[in-house]
Amino acid sequence: MSSAEAVAGVLWIGATLYAVFGGADFGAGLWSLLAGRGERGERARALVDWAIGPVWEANHVWLIFVLVVLWTAFSVAFSSIMSTLFIPLSLAALGIVLRGSGFAFHKLAHQLHYRRLAERIFGLSSLLTPFFMGTVVGAIASGRVPVGNAAGDALTSWLNGVSLLTGALFVATGAYLSAVFLVSDARRAGDSDLEDYFSARALAAALAAGAIALAGIFVYRADARYIYDGLTSEGLPLVILSGVCGLAVLALLWRGKHRGARPLAVGAVTAVIWGWGVAQYPYLLPQSLTINDGAGATATLTAVLIVFGVAVVVVLPALGFLYTLAQRSVLEGEGEGEAPRPVRPPGS
Repeated sequence: MSSAEAVAGVLWIGATLYAVFGGADFGAGLWSLLAGRGERGERARALVDWAIGPVWEANHVWLIFVLVVLWTAFSVAFSSIMSTLFIPLSLAALGIVLRGSGFAFHKLAHQLHYRRLAERIFGLSSLLTPFFMGTVVGAIASGRVPVGNAAGDALTSWLNGVSLLTGALFVATGAYLSAVFLVSDARRAGDSDLEDYFSARALAAALAAGAIALAGIFVYRADARYIYDGLTSEGLPLVILSGVCGLAVLALLWRGKHRGARPLAVGAVTAVIWGWGVAQYPYLLPQSLTINDGAGATATLTAVLIVFGVAVVVVLPALGFLYTLAQRSVLEGEGEGEAPRPVRPPGS
């Protein structure tokens, strides 16, 4: 394995972690948007706030990590992607900013209508960002990002069947992951009603993601043939593993056996992401820029690998500790088994 391929593996690890943790956060925003205005909807939104509050900012570390590694180690690919796909990338970034603002301010608003507005911004932005990130991935997969500064079409590169379908798949996958996570969070909070509530939504999101993925077979076969061929050959074992994990989650949720669903859901998403990586190998930009051709100087790649090693030792344990505290409800000051309740601002 060359140093360039090792750094590409590091890049893919970061992308996988962001897809899992960031994707679950985006899905939580979608469920918040769809929760409705009744007492149960307020409790569902309260559970979302309680579950993601301590970690939602930390989860964006993975996106920053991916961008920095891509920019530093594969600058040609970075400039090609950013210049051709600046429209969907800008819309995704806008969604991240608005989402953070909505989540932060909806708890501080003193009037009900302002709180509702902030909640809607949080929910709509949680839909906006994964969709446009998906269109970026679809544009790359379909070979619509050529090498060079703004060498691709600024509109048709991402306004096409592959990109739009991939965007929809990103939204559905985030909703699926989030609902499975929230099932566990509801059990942790001691709310069996919300446990059933999010279990039903996890089943619905899984079926939606499966239907979109099935449609994607035909769309990718017609318009992203290189990735399609890779997914049906070298990447096929990982695609099958993803399907097995997904079916196992469905079986557990259908039978009301919620324990074990979360690691299986993570396994399903992780397997398909790495299946994609295998299918795209050895290209950064399919059939136009390989990993080795697009890599920076050897000294740069070595420095990235050293920094990654330091991060594994220093940063990952800190993040793991944060997630552990959040799962044990230490950061919120909640006792074990105490269900979160909607907090109504003064004057509402």
